[in-house]
Amino acid sequence: MCSAHGRRKWLDVRAVIVGGGIAGLSAAYALNNRAEQAGLPLRITVIERRDRLGGVIQTDQYDGFVVEAGPDSFVSTKPWAVELCQELGIAGGLQGTSAQRRVYVMRKGRLIEIPRGLTMMVPTKAGEIVRSPLISLLGKLRLGLEPIVPRRRDTGDESVRSFVSRRLGGEIYERLIEPLMAGIYGGDGDRLSLKATMPVWHEWERRYGSLTRAAWANRAASNGSGSIFLTLKKGLGELVRALAEAMEGGVETRINTAVAEILPRPSGFTLTTEAGEKFSAEIVILAAPAYAAARMLAPTDSELAQELGAIEYSSSATVSLAYRKADVKHPLEGHGYLIPRHEHRPALACTWTSEKFPHRAPGGSALLRVFFGRSQGESIWGEDGDQLLSAAREEVDATLGLRAEPLFARVFQWPRALPQYTMGHLQRVGLIRRRLVTHPGLLLAGAAYGGVGIPDCIHSGQRAAEAAMAHLAGIN
Repeated sequence: MCSAHGRRKWLDVRAVIVGGGIAGLSAAYALNNRAEQAGLPLRITVIERRDRLGGVIQTDQYDGFVVEAGPDSFVSTKPWAVELCQELGIAGGLQGTSAQRRVYVMRKGRLIEIPRGLTMMVPTKAGEIVRSPLISLLGKLRLGLEPIVPRRRDTGDESVRSFVSRRLGGEIYERLIEPLMAGIYGGDGDRLSLKATMPVWHEWERRYGSLTRAAWANRAASNGSGSIFLTLKKGLGELVRALAEAMEGGVETRINTAVAEILPRPSGFTLTTEAGEKFSAEIVILAAPAYAAARMLAPTDSELAQELGAIEYSSSATVSLAYRKADVKHPLEGHGYLIPRHEHRPALACTWTSEKFPHRAPGGSALLRVFFGRSQGESIWGEDGDQLLSAAREEVDATLGLRAEPLFARVFQWPRALPQYTMGHLQRVGLIRRRLVTHPGLLLAGAAYGGVGIPDCIHSGQRAAEAAMAHLAGIN
């Protein structure tokens, strides 16, 4: 219990979270709860530049359709999203993907089912690979040599493409791993860091000397009968709504407010918005993109700002198309398809949303979602989205023969939304962490540092809240 003097001191303490995406909201929620449990009347403010909370998580409803503008699910193998849903009382709305889990890869314009039995994207069922027309005979023979490929002696970083090509063969990378990884990062495998994006592969090679042996050894842990991908029946926007409601009365939220700069002051910081409003705070949690954090911190620490600004981002977009099911002649038997880079198409994937999550569309309807995100697709982007819509319709026409007029179409663009964990990313994040130590009370959260998925972002916010409480305990 705090003393009367302690209470008076704490009444003047403020925490500001910059960024109202899932990381920032998770940080605010966790910090508010911990402060209440400790009996500390901490003032918490979330500042968000957009006109809504949630960041890239946005769910819209149209005539019985549930349309996700950004991510549509999260992995259950990392516990933080599921645990948060349980804590917020919305876990009853969690649903996995449909039992029909086929996913296809495009090969010369034709859809070929991805071989089953992948463990962390590594093939483990020889029969599936042998029978698959996705991989050539030479590619299959090269894959069969993987167990005798020697470990890499150099302990430095390696690109994803170099690693996969070295161990599994270039064909496996181009036809299987590259499109799978593009769905996560939308980046260039020649530049993505193995240690930052797929540390498990690095560890498997070090420990087992072979990805195939490692995948076999770990297959039981990853081959459960349930789906590892979960969503909320009403859409992931339900998670944002529940977080906002849980913080009502305890956390102030300011939307349509952009922070211009953050300057140090005795025992804290002064934040100035682009409109000239000032906030004083003992704790600042930056849950904005790294490039935005760099801009805000440039007047305070040029070295920290330089490292933050060096984290690259790629842009992405989704186009959701709704149809009468009778108009879709191509069988939608699975969750959708991926498009490898060497197919030279603007899109990188198409999800058959109403098959993946049947509750996302009313009966007799089909909902498709086309993804764009690779750098070579930047030239098709138009501010009004018309070019993306045209490209999406051309894609479903060319691949699915779907020429009917959609019931509706929704285009969502996410400029500079996907952080790229390029070579040297872990070293850069290490430098950033060391610079942060020189600014007590300044913390980071979000997708740019230690994981791009929703559970990772939630966890980063929670860890920032824990660090904030530790700092406040030290100054009280």
